[in-house]
Amino acid sequence: MADSRIRSFEDFVKVHAILLAASGIPNSLHLQLFRKLSSDVFDAGSFFRIEPCHSGTARSLVLTSEYMQKESCLFLVDHAWTFRLTDAPKHEAPGLVERMASIMCADIDLNPEPEEEVDGSSSLHISNAEEILETEIQKANEKGNGIVRWIELEDLDLDDNKLVSLDLCNKFPDLYALSLRGNKLHDKEIIIQLVTKFKNLRALWLNDNPVLQKDKRDLEEAIIHGCPRLEVLNSHFTDNYGEWALGFCGDIYDKANPGTDCPSDRTLEGITSLDLSSRGIHNLAHKLFSHTEMPHLSHLNLRENPLEQTSCHQLLSILSYFTELQTIEVDIPGPLGANAWEILESLPNISTLNGVDASKIIEARKQTVESMLQPRLPEWTAEDSLVVRVLNAMWLYLLTYRLADDEKLDETSVWYMMDELGSALRHSDVPNFRVAPFLYMPDGNLESAVSFSILWPIQDVYKGSECTRDFLFGIGEDKQRSARLTAWFHTPESYFMQEYQNYCRNLGSKLSSSYHGSYPVKSLSLFNGSPLRVYTDIPQVEEFLTRPEFSIISEPAEADIIWTCMQIDDETKNLAGITNDQHINQFPFEACLVMKHHLAETVQKVYGHCGWFQTTYNLETDLSSMIGDYFIRKKDGLDNLWILKPWNMARTIDTTVTDDLSAIIRLMETGPKICQKYIEHPALFKGRKFDLRYIVLVRSIRPLEIFLCDVFWARLSNNPYSLDKLSFFEYETHFTVMNYGRKLNHMNTPEFVKEFEAEHQVKWLDIHQRIIKMIRMLFEAAAVVQPDMHNQKSRAIYGLDVMLDSSFQPKLLEVTYCPDCMRACKYDTEAIMTDGRIVYGRDFFNTVFGCLFLNENSGVTQL
Repeated sequence: MADSRIRSFEDFVKVHAILLAASGIPNSLHLQLFRKLSSDVFDAGSFFRIEPCHSGTARSLVLTSEYMQKESCLFLVDHAWTFRLTDAPKHEAPGLVERMASIMCADIDLNPEPEEEVDGSSSLHISNAEEILETEIQKANEKGNGIVRWIELEDLDLDDNKLVSLDLCNKFPDLYALSLRGNKLHDKEIIIQLVTKFKNLRALWLNDNPVLQKDKRDLEEAIIHGCPRLEVLNSHFTDNYGEWALGFCGDIYDKANPGTDCPSDRTLEGITSLDLSSRGIHNLAHKLFSHTEMPHLSHLNLRENPLEQTSCHQLLSILSYFTELQTIEVDIPGPLGANAWEILESLPNISTLNGVDASKIIEARKQTVESMLQPRLPEWTAEDSLVVRVLNAMWLYLLTYRLADDEKLDETSVWYMMDELGSALRHSDVPNFRVAPFLYMPDGNLESAVSFSILWPIQDVYKGSECTRDFLFGIGEDKQRSARLTAWFHTPESYFMQEYQNYCRNLGSKLSSSYHGSYPVKSLSLFNGSPLRVYTDIPQVEEFLTRPEFSIISEPAEADIIWTCMQIDDETKNLAGITNDQHINQFPFEACLVMKHHLAETVQKVYGHCGWFQTTYNLETDLSSMIGDYFIRKKDGLDNLWILKPWNMARTIDTTVTDDLSAIIRLMETGPKICQKYIEHPALFKGRKFDLRYIVLVRSIRPLEIFLCDVFWARLSNNPYSLDKLSFFEYETHFTVMNYGRKLNHMNTPEFVKEFEAEHQVKWLDIHQRIIKMIRMLFEAAAVVQPDMHNQKSRAIYGLDVMLDSSFQPKLLEVTYCPDCMRACKYDTEAIMTDGRIVYGRDFFNTVFGCLFLNENSGVTQL
């Protein structure tokens, strides 16, 4: 065997040509990459520094060198953790889970034990309050007028009696602003009696006091009635808001400058930036919120205000007069409209909306925009183990790739965590760095591959700048960029809830359930008494199709019947010499059944939300609706466990169970998927999950002629069912397909049915009738959605997987083309729902072919 080790730069480029092209690393950096890889040069620590942020629950990466030019250098970033998803909870390497928790900032105790209160602490707090008041009096006397207008007594553990003893009303009759945040005030009447004596009070903060938990509404109404000049109460504007409240939010008024009784007529004129976010404003049509009062206003934040007393048209009209207004922050959807680009079309002078350049929003026709959003941070409870903390936080950091060689693509993706430096890179829509995974193969083959990430600047960067990357590089709004950023950021929940409601309104009852025309289905006749020639690439058909009416041949072009596991398209027909006169075991447009996203679409188009089909979203088109559904379920306290399935993979490959919204969105990166509501409470058999495999034969679509094989079988999980979070990664707990490399516990169907009836005190006949009805409804829907599915030369066999919920209602899981019928051929059993006769496995395909091609009905039940 020739030595293929990498010895030169030319060897490196030749072996890694495809990887280099896919990574996007500039050609000018390829030589530098080769040298660093071949010499294991990890020098990023000399150029960058990791800094804590968000109170230590996240980290950022900062440049420490003076200057770094665009595409001037690159750095190797090691992968600290590489794994298949099913192995995520294992953490077999010593110290790995501790390191991962540290990288993810999941090892910080967010609930420290409160310090024990020492004797005399209450008197200490009252003493502190008196000292604060004395200090304020002293400052006022030094100014010459002796008037105190602003007092802050926050987080001092003041209770009602202590507050009364301070005698604030007599000492400070001219107060404009009083903050009593974070104390222990309980008595509504005491507070009302005290506060309403301040007739000039403009602002009062009682936030984080127990009294607001039980008497908030009555308390606020009484205070507003008793303080006629109050404009800000508990951080919200009152209906009486005016010049003082706007000036406070515009940084005109504060503790150093609380205002006067006779403000200037043009007090608000100097405001350029106005933050009105979360002020509970109901009406913005105010004489002081005007371009004449604030002619120089250039930045405005209106987030999280109901503004329901001002129409959308009126709001847009008011804002259009602020000619110097350049940047605005608003809820989308919200009082200004449902779409970002529609808002900008109404306000053409705006250059930045929610931190994003207006021209980019209009160009992409963005509905909502993602900048200025708060990041999702690791969450856990005190009871969570370190492993569970890591599993919760990892979706904020993981990246993925899939291995492939010259023969095939690996079926399962590889997930990985960059090291401390790489994981500190935060997101930006306008990043200054780019990161790409790279497999270095020093021996020239995949067996020697070592994975790294490559980091390089894509902008000029200066010392002290934060280094960022685009978490969704190459993904635009056409691929649901704004929605996908929900994996890392707290996006506007109201927008997604509205998208879900719109989605629900569009479901179902759009198509007529009537059939248009029908065609007779004829039995295939034998030519001159000769058997029908069958070409097949399925060993079980070749072995068990033994009837004299059929003979197996090796050339598809000479066959009367083509029975294959391959999908036959026009190109395949031409290559194999297959004609339209031959019968084939597939229907045109059967993708409406056998591809999971099309199956969901078929059911939803005809039935909308359907009791026998779990709520299902095609994540490639309906991610926003799915997120809205998730948020509504969370708000209503409902379970939120989901299963993600690839569009067109069998045997539960790349299938995941999760209740983590970030995980749902991130798993889109491994290929197109549906997201389906998980059956959290299935019917169990001896504590284990099971599903049922039914075989359906389709002889015709018009008229609809479908038959259920008398034989079906149960597929059992190997482990007891559990909803423990760690169990979601256990294949043998949540899945039932065990005949591919796992222990298969086959159970004969009559024995299963008998024991199931005894365990649950039910009659299987009742369950069976519900399943028959469901199967008929499914194929009726397919005939309606795809009327062109009918073809007189088509016959087919489908596998239907069915699960029962805890109420023994059937749920359709999926439909499989040309299903694996090994069990049907291998095991003899009894026909449970017909005559109880023995069904011999060796006769299975004889029965199937007799039904489909000779119009026989023995061994099957017509639905």
